[in-house]
Amino acid sequence: MSGNPTDAQAGAPADGPAVSRAEFDALFASVRTWGRWAAADRGAWNRVTAEHARGATAAVRDGTVVPLGRPWDTRPGPDNAKPALHYMSDLGDVQAPEPSVHKDFIGADYHGKSVTHLDALSHVAYRGRLYDGHAAAESVGAAGARFGAVAALGPLVTRGVLVDLPAALGVEWLEPGRAVHARELLAAEEALGVTVGDGDAVLLRTGALRRRRELGPWNPDAASAGWHVRAVPLLAERAVALLGADGDSDVRPSPVEGLHSPVHTLAVTAMGVPLLDNLDLEPLAVACAAAGRYAFLLVVAPLNVPGGTGSPVNPVAVL
Repeated sequence: MSGNPTDAQAGAPADGPAVSRAEFDALFASVRTWGRWAAADRGAWNRVTAEHARGATAAVRDGTVVPLGRPWDTRPGPDNAKPALHYMSDLGDVQAPEPSVHKDFIGADYHGKSVTHLDALSHVAYRGRLYDGHAAAESVGAAGARFGAVAALGPLVTRGVLVDLPAALGVEWLEPGRAVHARELLAAEEALGVTVGDGDAVLLRTGALRRRRELGPWNPDAASAGWHVRAVPLLAERAVALLGADGDSDVRPSPVEGLHSPVHTLAVTAMGVPLLDNLDLEPLAVACAAAGRYAFLLVVAPLNVPGGTGSPVNPVAVL
């Protein structure tokens, strides 16, 4: 497997170049890690050992703590077709008078474009197969996932790396539909003074939330900035444990005909790399720029949901 980047073709669309299904299947085979780990439903999180966690603490210098989760979003919009729920279930008038207590309910169909969440390995199947070759129809049913559930992952403590592409390029944000290529990851590493390595969590900032706050929401299913599929072999060669973004990592429209989430497919299904979607990376970008460093301790603690295909989460970076 080669880590040499492939430049975008001259004149190709912003999300291109286009990739055929045959080319995609060859990419899938080239990055696939099936059969590598005994605890297969933890996938690439098997790479992260106690030594990785100890090493990640070396990135902590001043103790600045930056939460990366977006606010719980109960307002419908073009990027929030299924708003999260939050309502009060007890206003101090249900139980005995003293002490009065207040209770609330929250719920979400979180695999969308608004709630910050983690995708477990049961979330994405390709050609009927989950990661490690498990048949999706036999592994996921009405009661949840029997393989690749989020409960199998547990918490992750490792080194995080912010690939702040707008900062590296000197722009405010990447426009929706803009693909990020391997050559740009290499250039960003040089510009930001950081190198992605074994067991790292790689967080891609496209500036989507800054653009949303300044220009308003749009439908990210129709257009969003993210990785091009041809950048994934370089990430695979670096042996990353986790990918995250302020979108969902995929560029949209998809450059692969008939496949709406090719980066999800390569990462989750082929490589066993869980994804963090819909992060708020704006405060982290400010903190990293102020500190002059783009590596940090990252803690991701998903909910312990047996059978869950993922979990809402509020990751925390510590600089």
